Amino acid sequence: MKNVLIPVDGSANSLRAVRYMIDHVREHGACNLHLLNVQPPIVSGAVLAFVSHDMIQQYYEDEARTALADAKAALDKAGIMYQSNLRVGNVAESIQAYAAEHQCDHIVMGSRGLGAAGSLMLGSVALKLLHAVHVPVVMVN
Repeated sequence: MKNVLIPVDGSANSLRAVRYMIDHVREHGACNLHLLNVQPPIVSGAVLAFVSHDMIQQYYEDEARTALADAKAALDKAGIMYQSNLRVGNVAESIQAYAAEHQCDHIVMGSRGLGAAGSLMLGSVALKLLHAVHVPVVMVN
């Protein structure tokens, strides 16, 4: 059974990747689906001096819950099983590491996400992943 990672950032493009996989599962059969949201770390010393570690962790979890909500709802409605996860770190590196740790066969993702201002044709995270991973990456537009 294929092990597929879908990075989700809450954008319309990432939701299209989820819908692509829903159609794929209906047509070809079940996959192990992994939804992953990556939150960039809060690195400001000023913030860290005034906000507790628990509050920052709660912030990451709240942001991830919001980003994953539509993807989870679509998969739940389709009756497709999945795992959802949160990582904190560099987005492209975190996706690459998760895919390796969970032995994902494929990565299916939107061509542009919420941070796409850096590239007109292809999101910067997607571009970095295409150069870094050694599994097929399906870009959904």
